[in-house]
Amino acid sequence: MAPVFFITGASSGLGLVLTLRALSAGNRVIAAMRNPTRAAEAKSKIEAAGGQVFALDVTDSQDTITQRFKAAEAIYGQIDVLINCAGYGILGPVERFTESEVQQLFRTNVYGPLYLIQAALPSMRTRRAGTIINISSMGGADGSPANGLYASTKFALEGLSESLSKEVAEFGISVLIVEPGAFRTGFLSALVENETGFGDEYANNVSAKVLNMMKGLNGKQPGDPEKAADRMIEYATGAGKGGELRGKVLRMVLGGDAFPRIQAKIEKQQQDMELGKEVAYSTNL
Repeated sequence: MAPVFFITGASSGLGLVLTLRALSAGNRVIAAMRNPTRAAEAKSKIEAAGGQVFALDVTDSQDTITQRFKAAEAIYGQIDVLINCAGYGILGPVERFTESEVQQLFRTNVYGPLYLIQAALPSMRTRRAGTIINISSMGGADGSPANGLYASTKFALEGLSESLSKEVAEFGISVLIVEPGAFRTGFLSALVENETGFGDEYANNVSAKVLNMMKGLNGKQPGDPEKAADRMIEYATGAGKGGELRGKVLRMVLGGDAFPRIQAKIEKQQQDMELGKEVAYSTNL
């Protein structure tokens, strides 16, 4: 039987592309979205392709998400691949985010994926098989101005994924962090600006320049979302270029813009390590 995918954020963007590409490759897909009624066009496309549309709000409580996931498992009897794709970005200087903005973004980008992972693990452990793919961002590897809050959620997701991968490897469960660059989806058009604005202090700051740059990039992103989706699906099924990385990597970087940026970040970290080596060892007893 074809593997069963559970994909969040399936109403639009990369989540919708992932859903349709997984279905076209012959997989079974449960496409989770907050409000299927409001996403009628996406729902129609998914159902026409043979997918199951499933209502799930990733900002719900842990208990609610657990119960909803159990209901999703009952559709086909099991879920083989969990892809946490639901999420959004909010831009602004770190100093000016409100408490509600912080809490809502973490509920969506961190707590929701965590609760879904917790709900998926018991069955995967019992079967000693399963794949968990967490969609991060190149911003989850390299924080940029105006992107501090969004980056912090992705850094959190990556830290969670690193620890998780070491905990569940002995159960036959594979964990993958995906770090996409800019792909031609509706993600940038859905970006939210912080409620209080940039203020006079940051009006001419590098943060404002980054915001304008990102607005100008919308519709000009270099990445093909269908190719990105295919690489992730290949990883999950062990086929194609993406499948060659299964069991070998924790992170999959996607996009010709993301790779050099993340590589430069790693090189800078290595420089920091070398420069700080003497200081590090100077603190030993």
